[in-house]
Amino acid sequence: MDNQLQVHQNAEQTYNSIRQSIVTAQHKLCAAVNNTMVTAYWEIGEQIYKACGENDRAGYGKKLLEYLSVQLTSEFGKGFDESNLRKMRQFYCVFPIRDTLCPELSWSHYRLLMRISDEAARNFYIEECAKSAWSVRQLERQIHTMYYQRILASQDKVAVAAEIQTTEPKPEYEKIVKDPYVMEFLQIKPDTHVYEGDIEQALIDHLQQFLLELGRGFSFVARQKRFTLDGQNFFIDLVFYNYILKCFVLIDLKMGQLTHQDIGQMQMYVNYYTRELMNEGDTPPIGIVLCADKSDAVVKYTLPENNNQIFASKYFTYLPSEEELKRELRLDEFQKLDDGNE
Repeated sequence: MDNQLQVHQNAEQTYNSIRQSIVTAQHKLCAAVNNTMVTAYWEIGEQIYKACGENDRAGYGKKLLEYLSVQLTSEFGKGFDESNLRKMRQFYCVFPIRDTLCPELSWSHYRLLMRISDEAARNFYIEECAKSAWSVRQLERQIHTMYYQRILASQDKVAVAAEIQTTEPKPEYEKIVKDPYVMEFLQIKPDTHVYEGDIEQALIDHLQQFLLELGRGFSFVARQKRFTLDGQNFFIDLVFYNYILKCFVLIDLKMGQLTHQDIGQMQMYVNYYTRELMNEGDTPPIGIVLCADKSDAVVKYTLPENNNQIFASKYFTYLPSEEELKRELRLDEFQKLDDGNE
């Protein structure tokens, strides 16, 4: 018995040692990619600034960005739309001396830092972020809670500095390695399965197949569709286009209790698609929020603004009913539970 315990302890010790080697290697690789990406984006920003001058939104500057965006996206994929190219130009303008770039900080860190107009505060956050190895979420929280001002005014600076580890712990290594900007830079699609748990993934797979088999005009567009607003990433689980209704259909799955924040977030998704991605002749997008748990399945439709009853009637004719969606959610959930009990 003692021999078996010793073998188990040795095996566990060996596993932990190997695991630490892998995690350390992944961190080093991610840091190297981040450093290379930051340098590349600074160089891109410098070249754009030198080509279009002070104003990138008028005349030649706007046309240049449009041209660069189309060409770079066709060759290198996502990450080079006009908005991101402007961010790179801004990056160069805010940090015009290349040697001052901090190798410990990622592109996601710098996107947050560029929003700080006070140069003294920005330099403080750069120094503290590098020294304390803050994650992006930790840096974001420190900025939003005015850490710079609080640390200057505080009598107990040690306690104020330490609180971030409790209020916003560092993420697991998987989330660091799967940074969407890193994946785009490496031309790895970030919109597949990397942000989802096993059960959530199974539900999304099932719903995607169900809607396509249902017919009624559905055409698949994207899954885990990412868009960025003010440096914050948002992901829509499933996006379809219904060519009968002539509109986008956005679907988001929530594994916990459905909240009013979930509904508000879907309304924001609908507004974004309405203002940025609707084509001429389209009707306004439709959002569906699904909540799947072991006891019930809740479905919430987010109708477009200024909706009228005629459109609503047509809308409910071609979209799956609440009962159909609930049935599919429950079916797949029970299948997962049955698989786990075998």
